[in-house]
Amino acid sequence: MSNMIVDGFAFCRLGEQREGVTPVADLPRVAAEAAQPAGEIRWSFHGGRHSRGYLQLTMVVDGEVALVCQRCLLPFSYGLDTHSLLVLASDEADADATEEALDDERIDVIVGSAALDLLQLVEDEVLLALPLSPRHPKCPDGGSVPAPEKPDSPFAVLQKLKN
Repeated sequence: MSNMIVDGFAFCRLGEQREGVTPVADLPRVAAEAAQPAGEIRWSFHGGRHSRGYLQLTMVVDGEVALVCQRCLLPFSYGLDTHSLLVLASDEADADATEEALDDERIDVIVGSAALDLLQLVEDEVLLALPLSPRHPKCPDGGSVPAPEKPDSPFAVLQKLKN
């Protein structure tokens, strides 16, 4: 994995931006989850400040990862499109205090550093966006998960026994 290491605090303070495209094969943890390491992940970071003065990174990640459908066991392309707001804290205690002060589920508070690996953040985001049990919306063979049979009511069972 090529390193995209930045000083996270300076990146945000200066309002810097970075964007790029990374092959799935260059993200080892994602490639291990993929059916095949084909495809690309597009990403962008924008540094800035939260309305309450905290340093923040806006991260956008999109692309496609080949996964195996757990229903039919065929590979399919899973599309990603995530937008995350990351507020930087100086340490774990500061992160806990910042998270409590913001009290917003849409914002993730992370411990920043002077050696923040942007591609590691991208890889983490992709892994979090992947489904635990990937499935086609509708499998190519035309089948879908059969609805479970509704059990007969006890009265229907008695009626069958009676006849």
